[in-house]
Amino acid sequence: MKVLLINGSPHKQGNTFIALSEIAKTLEKHGIESEIVQIGVKPVRSCIACGQCKMKGNNKCVFDDDVCNRISEKMQAADALVVGSPVYYGQPNGAVLSLVQRMFFSAGAYFAQKPAAAVAICRRGGATAAFQTLNMPFQMMNMPIVTSQYWNIAYGREEGQAAQDLEGMQTMRTLAENMAWLLQKIHANGQPDYPEHEPWAPMHFIR
Repeated sequence: MKVLLINGSPHKQGNTFIALSEIAKTLEKHGIESEIVQIGVKPVRSCIACGQCKMKGNNKCVFDDDVCNRISEKMQAADALVVGSPVYYGQPNGAVLSLVQRMFFSAGAYFAQKPAAAVAICRRGGATAAFQTLNMPFQMMNMPIVTSQYWNIAYGREEGQAAQDLEGMQTMRTLAENMAWLLQKIHANGQPDYPEHEPWAPMHFIR
């Protein structure tokens, strides 16, 4: 089993990386492989609702000049997802939101039903709002949300300070323990055992 962890910070080894690394180390103790992928500092396009990915049906965004398709392809081989982001103005990094929206819309089949968790890192405030925002897309993809002993939040401003947040690091380890437990249950028979769902019945309220 493998968990893909997305570092949504422009800082490659900053506080978001520290939190995700704590999760990865705990997963590995359970024999679960992990990979931390950083979105980097190059621009990440937003979805323009062109629908080309649906028309082509190839699980790829039509824009192939950023990290979106590369990370989606990694998710095809992964069994769970963790998305980590710093908090900017009470929100996740805008690049992370653009990335998640495009990946889920263009390559949703790679993500659906796989366990997921969000991690928010902040200096002082806004973490709960950012955490809630990161969790919203998981629910629309039937992805079981993995919880911890507290909201998945750690605190730190300067690089490395999150490691001093003892409760925050414990929260990351507990999250990883819960993730490992859920993955072991899902894969108990060797193959993923997901629930069956009714066909989607979309509607809107314009008549």
